[in-house]
Amino acid sequence: MLRRSSVLGTLIALLALLLCAPSAPASAPAAADGSCRVLAPGASAAAERAVAAACEQVAAGIWYTWGGGHGPQPGATYGQVDPTDPASEHDPERLGFDCSGLIRYAYAQAAGSDLLDGTASAQYYTHRAAERFTADRGLAPLLPGDLLVWGTSQDLHHIALYLGAGRMAEARQSGTKLMVSDVRLGGDYYGAVRVNTGPVTGSLFRTWGTGVWTKALPSTAAARVYAFPGPTTIRVQCQKHAETVTSDGYTNDAWSYLPDYRAWVTNIYIQGPAWLDGVPTCTF
Repeated sequence: MLRRSSVLGTLIALLALLLCAPSAPASAPAAADGSCRVLAPGASAAAERAVAAACEQVAAGIWYTWGGGHGPQPGATYGQVDPTDPASEHDPERLGFDCSGLIRYAYAQAAGSDLLDGTASAQYYTHRAAERFTADRGLAPLLPGDLLVWGTSQDLHHIALYLGAGRMAEARQSGTKLMVSDVRLGGDYYGAVRVNTGPVTGSLFRTWGTGVWTKALPSTAAARVYAFPGPTTIRVQCQKHAETVTSDGYTNDAWSYLPDYRAWVTNIYIQGPAWLDGVPTCTF
């Protein structure tokens, strides 16, 4: 027979083990959660609405379709066959979005207007940018609703919506549905942009022509940065007299600096007078 003292000692030891044992985790961390939702604090109300709109489409099982989402109004459309991708053969039969079509829809739902119509490049270079983040800054400064892009300055070929905690919502490729993925920081990840859905600051103008290149310096010999595919709304920070350019029947030595592109463009291709009204002279 066990003595009373032995029984009591055994009970005390068991109680100590229970109190000191590590507790089981209540739930998986947000970053490992497969659901589509805002996964970090700090985003604006509009950005959170954009995440909610995109996540509704993810939850609905909407397809990726090449060219999808670029109809007259934001929303899913039937896609097209991408001649470079055999997996896109069924895209014309599928109602869905491509990467930029999803972003367009999400922010149109968030803001109540079609703020981001265009390709991934046009969306990244938007004059509605509140802030931009280079690839070397990683994810630390990002908030849910920021737009992540991949490619080069001349060709940003993919865009996705940041959820927080290293996760993103994206329309990735033909043959798949909209999904939540881990952010891919390697390869050709280019950076991110935060969208301003409120009033736009700065001097806004409109370009004309197609295939008009912006330049790293105010010179035709400078490195190309990005070409406007068509008339584009731009934000001009300042202008200066530099290399004289003759093109399309016009001659002008004025160049404008575009902060959203970190590049220059000849004033020949900006609608308005040769020297833009109300725009200061650059001091650099």
